[in-house]
Amino acid sequence: MDVLEELFRQHFRVAPTHVKPLQGELGGSGRRIVRLANDKLSAIGILYGVREENVAFLEFSRHFRRHRLPVPEIYGEDLDHGAYLEEDFGDVTLFDFLSKNRTGDDVSPEVAEAYRKVVAILPRFQIEAGRDLDYSVCYPRGSFDRQSIAWDLNYFKYYFLRLAGIPFNEQALEDDFDRLTNFLLSADSRYFLYRDFQSRNIMLRNGEPFFLDYQGGRKGALQYDIASLLYDAKADLPPQLREELLDLYIERAGTFASVDRIAFLKYYYAFVYVRILQALGAYGFRGFYERKAHFLQSVPYALKNLRWLLHNVKLPVELPTLMAAFNSMLGSEKLQGLAKEAGQLTVRISSFSFHRGWPKDETGNGGGFVFDGRSLPNPGREERFKALTGKDAPVIDYLNQQESVHQFMASVMSLVDASVANYQQRGFSSLMVSFGCTGGQHRSVYLAEQLAKRLRGRNGVEVVVRHRELEGAGPAQ
Repeated sequence: MDVLEELFRQHFRVAPTHVKPLQGELGGSGRRIVRLANDKLSAIGILYGVREENVAFLEFSRHFRRHRLPVPEIYGEDLDHGAYLEEDFGDVTLFDFLSKNRTGDDVSPEVAEAYRKVVAILPRFQIEAGRDLDYSVCYPRGSFDRQSIAWDLNYFKYYFLRLAGIPFNEQALEDDFDRLTNFLLSADSRYFLYRDFQSRNIMLRNGEPFFLDYQGGRKGALQYDIASLLYDAKADLPPQLREELLDLYIERAGTFASVDRIAFLKYYYAFVYVRILQALGAYGFRGFYERKAHFLQSVPYALKNLRWLLHNVKLPVELPTLMAAFNSMLGSEKLQGLAKEAGQLTVRISSFSFHRGWPKDETGNGGGFVFDGRSLPNPGREERFKALTGKDAPVIDYLNQQESVHQFMASVMSLVDASVANYQQRGFSSLMVSFGCTGGQHRSVYLAEQLAKRLRGRNGVEVVVRHRELEGAGPAQ
């Protein structure tokens, strides 16, 4: 960490007072990512031992900034120690924003608008900035060539199919891989291929997108990156939004280069497939091989994408053995078991009266949160509210007008959000959150409903709400 602190001092002329590891280091890259800050300034520090990859990121960042693309400013670097310091875009990824602003397939207009902004910018990376990019710094390959594709397909074969126990004829599968590779390589590949263009690598600050993690970029076809974004497994975008965003992308790309829609779509779904295979290989390697269970949480979403493709898309190239493997995957008991486990965190939210004791944890896990709402204004003291509950509009309106209630909920959400994210990463299945007040009728019920509202619709989270005192529950536990 000393080298990052020194880079911070050199750039800002002051020392950082806080150095905090970020969750990004739980990912699959092997990087150590930290936030360095004092009361007024902050930066992101990276420690990573692969010099060539660091050089690619730094050179690409400077190039993209010359093209006025929203990527981080590089504040300092020490390549001999595998360190660099970059601009801090905050903590909200596009994936986070999507997860918090959806109910199942109903995505909020704000999320759709954020995706439209992202899609509109992508062709500027690929075409505008790609024209004069120095591809000699690309790592590990200068283009998405036969070798790159072979790595991705074999990653899928050995770390997903093999470890998931899916049977296949190896030579027949290799024949399919050859046909798929030849088809992919016949697409126009004169553009910058971002490589990992997905919702966790896009930050939102004041509603505007900023872009990270393009160090694996190389020359390739336009279709790959938009496929990566729209079929980003755990983002699980609804098909109608995917189609809308694909149309917007083709339209925007056409303002920078001659893009024939029919020719583009001829190759598009083949790139969707190869991107899904690459992702499944990564999930298999990290999840099955390295036994990092949280990586397997994305597998059911990738299988959902494959199921949709098998029912809705006919490729221009025959891949019978690969398609048979996909059908075997969809019928696999082992993978169906993952679908039940992956990310299925049940958050049990209760309201109760402190006079009757805390709710009992029926799961046997223990722990969780108990929040005391008795410090908040009590609607039960006013005659007009006495026959109502925290689910009734007049009580909701009253509590919504209290600043102390909003401050209380902000603190609750900060704690619960952190636990939900951590529990999902670690494969836990249950979290209990209870709100108590004097009678268990107004404040605690309101608080429980508000938390449930904010958690519903998140990927992999099931919300169960119980208002104990409203049910006429039995003796206090």
